[in-house]
Amino acid sequence: MPHSKVFVIDTNVILHDHECIYHFNDNDVILPITVLEELDRFKRGNDQINFQARQFVRVLDEIVGNELFNGGISLGAGKGKLTIETGKPFSEKLKESFREDIPDHRILAITEFLREKYKDRKVILVTKDVNLRMKAKSLHIDSEDYKNDKVQDINVLYQGIREDKEYSDQLIARLYENNFLTTEEAAIEKPLFANEFFILKSLRSSVLAHYSP
Repeated sequence: MPHSKVFVIDTNVILHDHECIYHFNDNDVILPITVLEELDRFKRGNDQINFQARQFVRVLDEIVGNELFNGGISLGAGKGKLTIETGKPFSEKLKESFREDIPDHRILAITEFLREKYKDRKVILVTKDVNLRMKAKSLHIDSEDYKNDKVQDINVLYQGIREDKEYSDQLIARLYENNFLTTEEAAIEKPLFANEFFILKSLRSSVLAHYSP
């Protein structure tokens, strides 16, 4: 039986799909510590990437454990393991090719380390950044774009954003505090679509919300 693959996930993949770690079948998923550091910069704001960052942090919080840093933790039946990989030294080849100490190069360093660690398995860097894929290629690192855009349920095709302004500061504060409101509390005009986004505004604040039936 062939060995499962090892996928190293770039930050932009998470900002594209906060459930991405569950979409690699029975292969293992590696999350570089650099990615977690970058996600911190995206957690605040009302854009979709800010929503994706916050949702991923919640997903990670649900499966957190010491095993994340030591051997990995199972992502569920039929899935591989998720591991957080700490920073690694730059190889001589990487230092010669890319001298700046930036997040992309740290991710490459981790991927290089994993390629040496798992010599009997295919290690693949997954990123939506074309430039990073080219850099990986120059180091003979396998890389690919993240493509999980096939929709099985017609209901998730709708991804519009509605803006509603008639909310009290107290209701917005409650949404921030509890992380959810019922549709009755929000009093949003129907029909509602799965995966629909809302910008709820009061006179002094606003929040990006997401409808999940």
